[in-house]
Amino acid sequence: MGPVQTPLAYIAQRWTPSPRTLRRAALSAVVMSVLIIVTGGAVRLTGSGLGCDTWPKCTDDSLIVTAEQGFHGYVEFGNRMLTYVLSAAVGWAIIAARAVKPRRRGLTRLAWAQFWLVMSNAVIGGVTVWMGLNPWTVAGHFLAANALLTVAVLTWHRAGEGDTTPRPRVPKPVRKLSWGITIVSGLLIALGTTVTGAGKHAGDSSDVPRMPWDWTDAAHLHAIAAWVVCALAVAMWLVLRVVDAPDDTRARARDLLIVLLAQGGLGYVQYFTGVPELLVGLHMLGSSLMWIAVLRLALSLRERPVTAPEIPAQSDPALTAA
Repeated sequence: MGPVQTPLAYIAQRWTPSPRTLRRAALSAVVMSVLIIVTGGAVRLTGSGLGCDTWPKCTDDSLIVTAEQGFHGYVEFGNRMLTYVLSAAVGWAIIAARAVKPRRRGLTRLAWAQFWLVMSNAVIGGVTVWMGLNPWTVAGHFLAANALLTVAVLTWHRAGEGDTTPRPRVPKPVRKLSWGITIVSGLLIALGTTVTGAGKHAGDSSDVPRMPWDWTDAAHLHAIAAWVVCALAVAMWLVLRVVDAPDDTRARARDLLIVLLAQGGLGYVQYFTGVPELLVGLHMLGSSLMWIAVLRLALSLRERPVTAPEIPAQSDPALTAA
């Protein structure tokens, strides 16, 4: 009797995903990570944050939403159920990463990291409900969702690469500029949570406590960070042309500029129109798209070529016969 196999090892022994299937599996986790962020925002923006008033059950007496919970209960419970779809997407990415040949342990670890982030953020979400939508836990819940998005994008990108040592495609100062864009963009997202935490969309009712500062002051600070990111992104676009960077890298810089332009315009429109719920939701979507663009730009500055497995030379049958 042979050693007992894990389910993943059993699948890997009998199935090898194509590179296209692997990329699709990783991309599904990226898409679901964005969707869970946007629908989580919809829960708050519709005032449904306490639609289910406890966790992990929806009410003290019911595991699922009841008619008494009404519209807000269905919205909140629907977002909770979407976590299972997200988990399925991450599970597919894990299976595909484990089954690829030859085995890629680094890629598998990235896929598994997504699983643990999903589980930990589910707990943070439960704590957020227990604490009555405390703005600090709401902010932590959002930032943890962005951490998941980060790892999902890294997994997606690595799925299309080899496992060789990364080689730079641009000079070192350009790579340092990319790090600056990434750090300031992360700060920009974090500052966005301070606008939300002090703002008018508390997620349930006016009784929910807010962060102890004026939301307009937080919005101004958020805008300053956005302008810094824009300036750095323009500088990157220009520098990449000067150093004659690869076409795909220049395309990533262009994509980032387009997203920043749309996101910045949307931010100012929502600020001057009293932060309507629909525009805030679109701004949250834009935040995710901006972060993806930032990460893809940074990752495009180095490469890991895919090395094809060597095929043993075969002798010519005619020569052998001779």
